[in-house]
Amino acid sequence: MTTAGRTNRREPQQERSRITRERLLSSTIEALAQDGWSAATVAAVAERAGVSRGAAQHHFPTREALITATLEQVFDDLADSATRAHPVPDDADRVSAAVEHAVAMYTGTEFKAALQIWAAAASDSALRALILPMEARFARAAHRTTMAVLGAEPDDDAAHRAVQATLDLARGLGLADTLSDDSARRAQVVATWSEMMRAMLG
Repeated sequence: MTTAGRTNRREPQQERSRITRERLLSSTIEALAQDGWSAATVAAVAERAGVSRGAAQHHFPTREALITATLEQVFDDLADSATRAHPVPDDADRVSAAVEHAVAMYTGTEFKAALQIWAAAASDSALRALILPMEARFARAAHRTTMAVLGAEPDDDAAHRAVQATLDLARGLGLADTLSDDSARRAQVVATWSEMMRAMLG
């Protein structure tokens, strides 16, 4: 077989391998978010992803390898969501937009998956060492982007504190949303907190 032929055959194989890996990671995130920590085993994820256990173990020989890769994917996704704020028109209610953006970051599938990993990390020092730098990177991105949506300058101390409180509130609302559909009450909290932020920021 010619070199070109071998290359052409390798490219579809590489693409299939990439797709399989992405499917496994996506299925792990779904398993964590929907069914919890114990559901995220290599065998269970392979079944959810619709791939053979052998194919799953080719990519992730152990549960530790699967969870580590999933951690990276979850926090990459969270950091991406933090920085993907939609432009806010100058005449829009920037306070409400900032609060809604913050809450949206903490109520998606990725956050629910991260929450399961955080809970496991509380009693697993190795997992905690993995998660802390990733969580710090996400927290910085979330704070920076929420400040930008608010239209605040980076050195605005009042806005800095208000945004930090908003992110803490959003995290609590995200936690409540894991137990039941909390959207109706959450909308009321977001509206009330937006009014309080306007008062705090003058």
